[in-house]
Amino acid sequence: MNNSNGMPEYFGRDLEAMSFAVNYHRWIIEEFRPYLGASVAEVGAGTGNFTQMLLEHTEKLDCFEPSENMFPKLVETVGNNRKVNTHQSYFGDAQDEQPKRYDSVIYVNVLEHVEDDEAELRIIQDALSPGGYALIFVPALAWLFSDLDKQLGHYRRYHKKPLSRLVRDAGLELVTIKYFDFAGILPWYVAFVLLGKSISGGNVSAYDRLVVPTMRRLENIIEAPIGKNLLLVAKKPERHVI
Repeated sequence: MNNSNGMPEYFGRDLEAMSFAVNYHRWIIEEFRPYLGASVAEVGAGTGNFTQMLLEHTEKLDCFEPSENMFPKLVETVGNNRKVNTHQSYFGDAQDEQPKRYDSVIYVNVLEHVEDDEAELRIIQDALSPGGYALIFVPALAWLFSDLDKQLGHYRRYHKKPLSRLVRDAGLELVTIKYFDFAGILPWYVAFVLLGKSISGGNVSAYDRLVVPTMRRLENIIEAPIGKNLLLVAKKPERHVI
C-alpha cells in the first residue's frame, strides 16, 4: 500500500505481532553473529525491535525503512543511539544517491516483500565491501503460502535451490543455507493455510516462550531437514575473478 508520495504505508500488524518473538529474534541473531562486521546495514528495519537486539553485536548500524508509518516508530526506538543512522528510503535508492560499502547487509523477513528479488540481490552485492556478508532470512515452502502471506505483502515463499541460485547469479558466494524452525510448519499450515486465521501477538508470544527455546537447542545439534523459514549467509568475493 502506497501513500500519495509513492512511499509504502502498511499497517505493520506482522511487525507488531513479531515484536513478541524475542527468543525467535535472538535465535536468528545468534546464527548471523559470526558474520556481523563493524559496519552493518539493516534493510526493512520496521519499528526497530530487531534493531535493538542487533545493536548488541554491532559498532555501526545504518537502518533503512521506507514506510511512512513505520519510520517514525523506528526513530523513536533507536534514533537516539549514537551507533545508529536511520534512513527513510529503499536501500537501492539510498545507494543510488550516496553509495556506501558495508561489512554486512541483513534482510530479515524483507526479501519476500520485494517483487524483483533478483535486482535486490544485485543491490546487496554492490553494497558489500569485498569479503562482506549478505545475511538473509525469509519464509520458506511455497505450499505454506496463505492469504496471510498475501495480506502481509509477500510475493513468494522460498526453497533452498532457487534461492541459492539467485544468490550465486547476483555474484555472491554461498556460505550456508539451511531450513529454520521445523516445529513451525504444522502450526502455520493449520492456522493460516487451512483455517485462514490472522497472526496475533498472543499466538506469537506463546510459541516464542513454549516452543522456540527447545527447537533452538535441537536445531543447533541436528540441522532441520525442512523448516518454516530459510536462513542464508553469502559472501562477496574478496576480489573480482575474470
